[in-house]
Amino acid sequence: MPESTHIPLTERTNGIFRRRTKRRYSPRLLAFGALLLLSPFAACPAGFGQLANAVIPSEGSSAALRTTNHSRGTCFWLTTQRSVCNVREALLGTQASPTPEHKISPAQATELFRSVDEILKFASTETALPERETVKRKLVSRDEVVAYLQKHMDEDEDSQRFRRSEVVLKKFGLIPRDFDLRPFLIGLLREQIAGYYDPSTKTVNLLDWLDAEQQKPVLAHELTHALQDQSFDLQKWMKGAEKDLITVDNPTSDDLDRDEAAEARQAVVEGQATVTLIDYELIPAGMSMAGSPQIVEAMRETMLAGTPDSVQYQKAPLFLKEALTFPYRYGVAFAGEVVAKRGKAGLNDLFKNPPTTTRQIMEPATFLSAEKLPAMPVPNFKLLFKDYDTVDIGGFGEFDTAMLVGQLATPAVAQKIYPHWRGGYYYAVRPKTKPTAPLGLLYVSRWSSSDKAAEFAKIYADGIAKRYQKAVEVKLEVKVEDQSANRHWNTEEGPILIQTQGNLVLVAESLDHAEALLQALVH
Repeated sequence: MPESTHIPLTERTNGIFRRRTKRRYSPRLLAFGALLLLSPFAACPAGFGQLANAVIPSEGSSAALRTTNHSRGTCFWLTTQRSVCNVREALLGTQASPTPEHKISPAQATELFRSVDEILKFASTETALPERETVKRKLVSRDEVVAYLQKHMDEDEDSQRFRRSEVVLKKFGLIPRDFDLRPFLIGLLREQIAGYYDPSTKTVNLLDWLDAEQQKPVLAHELTHALQDQSFDLQKWMKGAEKDLITVDNPTSDDLDRDEAAEARQAVVEGQATVTLIDYELIPAGMSMAGSPQIVEAMRETMLAGTPDSVQYQKAPLFLKEALTFPYRYGVAFAGEVVAKRGKAGLNDLFKNPPTTTRQIMEPATFLSAEKLPAMPVPNFKLLFKDYDTVDIGGFGEFDTAMLVGQLATPAVAQKIYPHWRGGYYYAVRPKTKPTAPLGLLYVSRWSSSDKAAEFAKIYADGIAKRYQKAVEVKLEVKVEDQSANRHWNTEEGPILIQTQGNLVLVAESLDHAEALLQALVH
């Protein structure tokens, strides 16, 4: 895969970055999917997923800055996914050349509408999901799509979540401090959306500026969402995983452990739909994804890179690219593993027993083996931060961790260490007496061993200089008998303290009495 902060050939479009599947914008949030189930932005994404949720309203979005794609359950397909639609061409040695934008003719629109029923039958056969009712269809313009996105992004609740997610993403260094996220996302989605299914109206929306033939593979994907909706009620199913922890008085370990559930569900939805799309594209070649697993690897590699004419996408920070494609890239790989072990019927069973974390999506074996991680120890947040106003809170999952390490170190380093992640969360606050003060951050992660915890602590420490303009380390004495290590910096935004306690790494940034806060976490 290209040098990036992601796992080899597996993208997430959703992790902190996914968490707010409903309406949060955790760092994961930005990982909404490309089909853009853009549920909130995430429409169907990964980590900091809330951002996506804000853009594309959804009853199911993602968290910690997960930019997922399930805008109120809406499933979008981005043109960056064209790399998926070009799988056949790649295998057969041909290449479609980009064409200038134009409006399709009335005759083409009629033919496109007619193809919906034929492709729906194909999708039903492929997925074993029955056609319970006719799927409505509508031709929309690019301006109508943008207006739809802007309307939901401007809604008070979504707008607030969006701002929360953006400030946390910047604090972690996942997007530049001077980056104006909202207008960039609007421009990106305007460029990238290639079709979407809206479960609230039971309508597949076709685009009047894309060639009819180009939209047929997209239809295979979106009509799979229609079938999923008819059998499982996508809005209700996604909503079952939504929980904005900012509304919880005192979040528990269970709340945090399930904070990625929306992103995981988004990957299930998008993964199955992408399998259908790939198999549709491979019909002329007499092939299928199940019989040609290398196709998934090739598709995942190209999806992150985008297409040459995707100008806005090419300018996006790596984190946004990863988050946007998470549900698709990782979702299709996850789906492939499930099919290999349980057959295609196993994909429908996921709606009854879905994965709950990005770790399970990124490492399917952990889901298939029913791995159970112990609950993360959490403090009484309400008491610990009684002098602060909460800005945001969420789980910090494996996807988020991979993205963060890739940003602070290298993709190769991220690839090696993220499988050793065993839990994490963050809590962002501001002093009640200083609402304009720099964002305070508590970040806790757990690892497979004390050695891996120490390794991650060093990576995080080495990355401080990348995130702050002025960071001066203060030398502290370390007591070996305490089996702990402490490092302390002074920055333009206040102190930073990193402490390791066994397999835990505790980080406090821009917080008063940081050492006392960290001590309270382990006692």
